[in-house]
Order: sequence, then C-alpha cells, then structure tokens
Amino acid sequence: MNAAPQPAAARAITGWSVAGLVLLVPTVVIAWIAVLSTYRGSRCLTYGEQCSTVPGEALYGCFGVTLAAGLLALVWPRARWTGARIGAVLLQWGAQLTLGALILSGA
Repeated sequence: MNAAPQPAAARAITGWSVAGLVLLVPTVVIAWIAVLSTYRGSRCLTYGEQCSTVPGEALYGCFGVTLAAGLLALVWPRARWTGARIGAVLLQWGAQLTLGALILSGA
C-alpha cells in the first residue's frame, strides 16, 4: 500500500526543517571558531578577560528553540495546518540565525 505523495509545499517545508537541523551544529562550531580566532576571543579563552557579555542562557535558549521548532516541524502531520509548520520553520531559522549572531557578537 503506497502512501499518497506529499504535496510540493509539504516537501519544501520538510526540506527547510531538515536543512536547519543539519546545519545547527556546524553553525555553532563555525561561529565559535570565528570568535576564538580573534584577539578578544583568545584573551577570553586564555585569561578570562574581555569575554562576551551575552548571557549563556540566551545561547542555550536559542539553541533549544531552534532544535524544538525544527523537530516540531518534522513531526507535525504533513496534510494538516501547513501554516503552523511554516511558522515553526520560520521560528527555527530565526532562532538559528539569532544564535549565530549572538555568538559572533562576542568577537
């Protein structure tokens, strides 16, 4: 018994959600490498001076929101409430870009 093919919009939403989840860890790692390669970042790492004033809770919060919204968009029924899935993916990408910006603001 073959399932009915998914509409193009549902596949696109799933694709954007998966792409965001796959790129989440590389985004964080590359942003931290960029920060730690600066003078200020190396001073923070070595001596604990000139560290970022961004609270860790904000970083963890953005990471959690990104992960939760991405997973929500994946497990949401494909044929129902497409607008809610789009909103979850937009929230996912917004939180992910904010996370990267917050990390880079410590450079």
